[in-house]
Amino acid sequence: MAPGAPPDSRPLLALSSTLLVPGQTLAVQMGAARNVALARALEVPGAEVIVAVARPVAESDPPVAREKGEASLAHLTGRVGVLCRAIERIEPAPETAQLTLHALRRVRIGAIDEQHAFPTAAMSAADETDGEDFVARELAARVLAGVDELAEAGVTLDAAVVPVLRAASDAPARLADLAAAYLGFRVEDRDEVIQRLSVVERLRFVTSRVEKEVARAQVAADVARNARTRVERHQREFFLRQQLRAIQSELGEGDPAERDADELAQRISDAQLPELVLREAKREAERLRALSAASTEHQMLRTYLDWVLAMPWTRTSGASHIELPHVESSLDERHWGLREAKERILEHLAVCELRGGEPSGPILCFVGPPGTGKTSLGEVIAQAMGRPFERFSVGGMRDEAEIRGHRRTYVGAMPGRIAQSLKRAGVRDPVLMVDEIDKMSTGLSPTGDPTAAMLEVLDPAHNHTFADHYLNLPLDLSGVLFLCTANNLFDIPGPLRDRLEVIRIAGYTAEEKVEIAWRYSLPKLFQQHGITDHDLQFTDEVLALLGSRYAREAGLRNFERHLASLMRKRARRKAAGELGAWVMDTARLEELLGPPPHAAPDADIDPAIGTVTGLAWTSEGGELMTIEALLIPGRGQLMVTGQLGDVMRESVDAALSYVRSRARDIGIADSEFVQSDLHVHFPAGAVPKDGPSAGVAVTLAIASAFSRRPVRRDIAVTGEVTLRGRILQVGGAKEKVLAAYRGGLREVLLPSLNATQDLRDLPAEVLRRVVFRGVGTMDEVLARALLPSADEHAVVVDDDASIVREGLGVLERD
Repeated sequence: MAPGAPPDSRPLLALSSTLLVPGQTLAVQMGAARNVALARALEVPGAEVIVAVARPVAESDPPVAREKGEASLAHLTGRVGVLCRAIERIEPAPETAQLTLHALRRVRIGAIDEQHAFPTAAMSAADETDGEDFVARELAARVLAGVDELAEAGVTLDAAVVPVLRAASDAPARLADLAAAYLGFRVEDRDEVIQRLSVVERLRFVTSRVEKEVARAQVAADVARNARTRVERHQREFFLRQQLRAIQSELGEGDPAERDADELAQRISDAQLPELVLREAKREAERLRALSAASTEHQMLRTYLDWVLAMPWTRTSGASHIELPHVESSLDERHWGLREAKERILEHLAVCELRGGEPSGPILCFVGPPGTGKTSLGEVIAQAMGRPFERFSVGGMRDEAEIRGHRRTYVGAMPGRIAQSLKRAGVRDPVLMVDEIDKMSTGLSPTGDPTAAMLEVLDPAHNHTFADHYLNLPLDLSGVLFLCTANNLFDIPGPLRDRLEVIRIAGYTAEEKVEIAWRYSLPKLFQQHGITDHDLQFTDEVLALLGSRYAREAGLRNFERHLASLMRKRARRKAAGELGAWVMDTARLEELLGPPPHAAPDADIDPAIGTVTGLAWTSEGGELMTIEALLIPGRGQLMVTGQLGDVMRESVDAALSYVRSRARDIGIADSEFVQSDLHVHFPAGAVPKDGPSAGVAVTLAIASAFSRRPVRRDIAVTGEVTLRGRILQVGGAKEKVLAAYRGGLREVLLPSLNATQDLRDLPAEVLRRVVFRGVGTMDEVLARALLPSADEHAVVVDDDASIVREGLGVLERD
């Protein structure tokens, strides 16, 4: 006891790493200066001391003082400590001391005096409350049950702990204290037990900690048991493998893993790989030999080597000589018409023949509507050249790895489409068709731009060292004959389009569809449906009607779909027992397929005011487009309807400005523009429309509406118009002309440049039956297409012996 301390004061021993609970005897080692001084000042045995936990430490104490154990203890005032009796003291080292203490009871710490070498504290009784007896007994039973479960879970406990705790089962307060002392509670948890004066609350706290320890011990036991099971299984498998190897060695069969590695090495040696590929394959094979067969990397590496060995690094088709007459005859046998495409293909193959079979120059790209035979052209070329044909579609492709392959570090990595196609072909010089190249996704993407990867593939100057990310070896694509297909050339990015030589396939006329049906479609469909031409008979007229009024599109898919529908109906009747032949005529065609969806070609050619037949280009081919203009009493406002883009709306504004500038020449009073509103309408409003080629048609419609002069409806017009009336060249002229021909129109006004450049490759039937006129100014169009107003009663005779009746009569042709 410090000199001058009051009688109810005791030395205060503040510990940070341990704590005693009432009834516990423990040897405490101390190193803090004031604790050592306290131990040396005690009269041992018999001296009493208050033991408390020196945490939490006051925040105001400096860090150095807290580290040396010299921090202020004022925060312990009011807390509960344990009054202990010193039994023994030893000093194992000059700066340390050890006290053996026996805990007596709880006391409440009062005022603390820290003025001397060691602190002292006043103390008062700490009264404990028992609570309800049956609750305390229930909690005590749970504590004892938890102790048993800890023992069963394999937690190491002192042999005397369980008997001591069971002996205290009738004294719940003592049981809680002993459990905190002997079950390995942390210092913070022991201090919490000391602070709780309610026996029930103390037991609840001890019970929660014991049950938490039980749960932790059970999890640890399960983990240890599973780990032990896995180790035992691996050891068993290892032992069995060793036995199997010993048995195989006795039988002279050798190690399967070694045998597999030797077979792989032999395959690599026999594969005749290029030097760089051979060196890489041997290096990876040695890595594979050192790996365990059960490892994930072993399977990944084996798959990689299988891909390397499957690639045709040096294998060729052997067809270096190209028989151009054979290719030409094959193209004629499989495709009717397409003269321009066939000529360009033969020219391209002729250059390849002179270069020893190696492709040269730009990549051929067939551009045209669906169903025109673009993909089948590639099959015919490959068959005629004697090379394997592979095709893959890039429509909707968004990931660069689809072309270049994935890195081997990714799960499920595979080579790109190019490498996969070469593997399927089995040679390094196949015919490879890249379908729907215009539908490949472009722009910035988290997974890369596939069009940028396709640039290297289709560049003859660089594709001899194409790098696939999965193989990580240069692939020589210089021997591959690449062909591409597209519906819309303008959807292909500019740099990629620059590497392609475009061959346009505009579509087929009704006459060509009839010829194709007799030569190709009908024999194929008869065989597919199990009937013959004795069961279903066609005529040229019926096939022409089917191609013009039921399937007016540029391609053949709808045409063949209708033929197949007729054959299915005949096959069903034949299967039901109906014999005899069906001779198809117009009435029976309408009975089986319904009314024609397209009007007759000459159904709507009556001249009309403000109504013009224009021509439009779409990815499906050329289309007829009706443009209407109507005057309404008003104040000079313009209204444009129909789903239009910005270019089309600008064409309407430019057309109106031109008509206003030439009002007097056309015969329009200036007051018309301020006393009338103009409504320009493009029917089929649900179909998006944009482009400059409707400028001539819009101008003609507006001029007709303001001048009240009808427009010849048997004429189709196309072209872009400037503000001064010049007509500029437009694209897709061939497709537009074929659309006019399929629609029954026999005169087309084209820009002068289009009339001289784009009509050379039209079918002979179209050139014979359609009159083409090149126009350079809008005045020529107005003079040709605008008829006199009804009150003039003029007679107009064109220079093609086409006679127009007086007034609004119908155009009659000889």
